[in-house]
Amino acid sequence: MNPALFIARRLYSARRTPGSPDGTEGQRPHTSFNNVATAGVAVGLAVMVISVSVILGFKHAVRDKVMGFGCHITVADFFTLHGETATPIILDDSLRQTLADVTGVRHVQRYALKQGMLKTDNDFLGVMFKGVGEEYDTTFLSGCITEGRLPRRSDGGGTTPAANEILISQTMADKLLLHAGERVFAYFLTDDNLRTRRFTVAGIYKTDMSMFDDNIVIADLATVVRLNGWKTDQATGAELLVDDLDNIDDTEQAIIHMTRRDREGNAFTSATVYDSYPGLFSWLDLLDLNVWIILALMTCVAAVTMISGLLIIILERTNMIGLMKALGAPDGLVRRIFLWVAVFIIGRGMIIGDVIALALVALQRLTGLVQLDAETYYVDTVPVEINVPLIILINVAALAVNVFILIAPSYIIAQIQPSRSMRYE
Repeated sequence: MNPALFIARRLYSARRTPGSPDGTEGQRPHTSFNNVATAGVAVGLAVMVISVSVILGFKHAVRDKVMGFGCHITVADFFTLHGETATPIILDDSLRQTLADVTGVRHVQRYALKQGMLKTDNDFLGVMFKGVGEEYDTTFLSGCITEGRLPRRSDGGGTTPAANEILISQTMADKLLLHAGERVFAYFLTDDNLRTRRFTVAGIYKTDMSMFDDNIVIADLATVVRLNGWKTDQATGAELLVDDLDNIDDTEQAIIHMTRRDREGNAFTSATVYDSYPGLFSWLDLLDLNVWIILALMTCVAAVTMISGLLIIILERTNMIGLMKALGAPDGLVRRIFLWVAVFIIGRGMIIGDVIALALVALQRLTGLVQLDAETYYVDTVPVEINVPLIILINVAALAVNVFILIAPSYIIAQIQPSRSMRYE
């Protein structure tokens, strides 16, 4: 057996002082210091795990909302993507199949945009109508419905009741005093003429993201195409969902290298969700800096606590160190003994910290106890995410850094002389 590890285990597990073999009195002098060091490590690690869980949960919650309401990659006319004009492209079955065959693309869905205005007897509101086809993935929208249901979608003929159903946001409903099942007039400017259309509010959604809730009305694709005066096989563009977000750039590159024109020769281009919302994702990336700062500060707190604890333990065991040196134990062996003791203290603190952190994270995830202002943070509760591999990595890194930092203070043992330390009180 490793002698340093053996002695360290006996030293750490000893609950009584050497002067009390019967165990009736004499609490270990450095027990309180061990507890303080353990608490410091536990608090530091708990803050690290909670911070990482909250940041990951927040980033993924916001990202999933943006991508769930929209898509991963948008294919449309260049000027349309850059917000200058609304030029349609022909999205017939052939082009849609070509896009679907691109490596990494999971789903292709058409969409069409048309600016308009909703008006009630008391108020009016400028909005953007987004027409979606029957192939549109409504998984995200279904989870955002607060009242009513999703509007029906036609097969392109536009003669079904789907032509007159829309989905509005909770923000719009509150401003216009509308509820599911009620009817509302919409006005559109087309070729210098004002067109009026009456819609039924099929449902109301809420994403807590103002960029969507303040502007987007979901309608039938064929209806929006007709309001634009386009052909039945034209659309503003196509939204693509990919298999793996980590490879989204490779998928877009594959689209770039394919044919870039529709059958009438109209050029189109593509943009990822990161290109479409650069400010939002730049803000989310800045959160990573906060995580690194928190990890660094908590590591420093735990390290300072452990250094203090190690020095106190060495001071308390000065007599033992002198005795071991007198018996011929080298400085390296004695240093390893106290480093092992530090590892035991750090390990116990890490276990306690993990338990505390995971308990609090689980409580928040199950109950949503801590609330947020949705208008500011895009979510109404603090989102958390438990990433087991990352938590293990944090534990391993924290242990390695703390032990490494303790190597230098352990060299104080070399300054202890047996002739003096054995008389030390």
